[in-house]
Amino acid sequence: MTAQFSNAFDFKDWSDERLAQVEQALKHGIDAHAPAQLGEAMRYAVLDGGKRLRPLLVLAAAQAVGVDLDAATVSDQASSLAALKAACAVELIHAYSLVHDDMPCMDNDVLRRGKPTVHVKYGEAQALLAGDALQALAFEYLTPQDGSTELSVQAIQVGLLARASGYEGMAGGQAIDLASVGLPLTEAQLRQMHKLKTGALLLCSVQLGAVCAGKPSSTVFEAFTKYAEALGLAFQVVDDILDVTSDSATLGKTAGKDAAADKPTYVSLLGLEQAQQLAEKLYADSLAALDASGLNTTATAALRALASLVVQRKN
Repeated sequence: MTAQFSNAFDFKDWSDERLAQVEQALKHGIDAHAPAQLGEAMRYAVLDGGKRLRPLLVLAAAQAVGVDLDAATVSDQASSLAALKAACAVELIHAYSLVHDDMPCMDNDVLRRGKPTVHVKYGEAQALLAGDALQALAFEYLTPQDGSTELSVQAIQVGLLARASGYEGMAGGQAIDLASVGLPLTEAQLRQMHKLKTGALLLCSVQLGAVCAGKPSSTVFEAFTKYAEALGLAFQVVDDILDVTSDSATLGKTAGKDAAADKPTYVSLLGLEQAQQLAEKLYADSLAALDASGLNTTATAALRALASLVVQRKN
C-alpha cells in the first residue's frame, strides 16, 4: 500500500509518549488484588499487548480540537484527564470484547496478541467474569468521582460508549457475524456488519476525543465522524487481507481462521486485489474528511498518521 506518514510529524515519538500514558493509567486502574484471581485475569487481558489504536484515536482527536495532552496549564487539566480516561475506557471495552469473542461459544480461538487467550489461561468461567468486569471498569473510568471530568462531558461520553458497545454497535455486529457463517452476503450487508462490529468502537474513539473539551463545532464533529467511518471500514478490509496474506506469528492471532470458519470477508467477496484497492480508497476518504474539518494539518497530524498506520499495518 502506498500511504506514507508526514515527514513533518514524528508519529513514533508522539505515539510512544501517548502509549506510556495509557499503559500507566491502565496498570494503576486495574486492581491486581481483585477476588479469586479476577484481577490477574483482567490485567492479563489488557496490559502489555495490542496496538492500542482506539486509545490513540481518542487522544489524537482530543489534540486536534485543542486539548493539551500534557496538561501544561491548570485550565487544560480537566480536558486532558478526560481524554486519558476516555482512552483507557475504550481500550477496556475493546479488551473485554476480545476476551468474550475468543471463547468457545463464539470464535473459539486460542491465540491473541501472541499469547494464549484468556479462557485458555484461566478457564472459561474466569474469562467470562474478566470480560464483564472490564466492561464495567470502562464506565468507572468515564465517571471519576473526584470531579476531574465535567459532568456534562461524562454524560456525553458515557452515552457514546454505551451505544457503540451495545446492540446498536459492537455487540450487534458480533451477533450478525455469528449468524452469517456460511451464508452469502452482499457487499452492503458485509459493510453493515463491520460498521457495527468494528467500526462503531473506532468511530466512538474519535468522538470521545472530540468532546473532551466540550461540544465541538458541527463541522468538526461531522468531519471527524466521516473520517472515523472510513477508517473503521479500512481497518476491517485490511484485517481481512492480512488473514489470508500473513501468518499467525506476525498477526499474533490465528491466521486463516475466517476462511476456515467459512465467514464472509472482503477478500472472499471482492478478491484480494479489489480488497486492497478498497482499502486505499477508504484511506483517501479519511484524509479528505479531515481536510473538510477546517482544522489545519498540524492539528490533525496524529489522526492522519493513524489512518496511514491502519492501511500499512502488518498485524
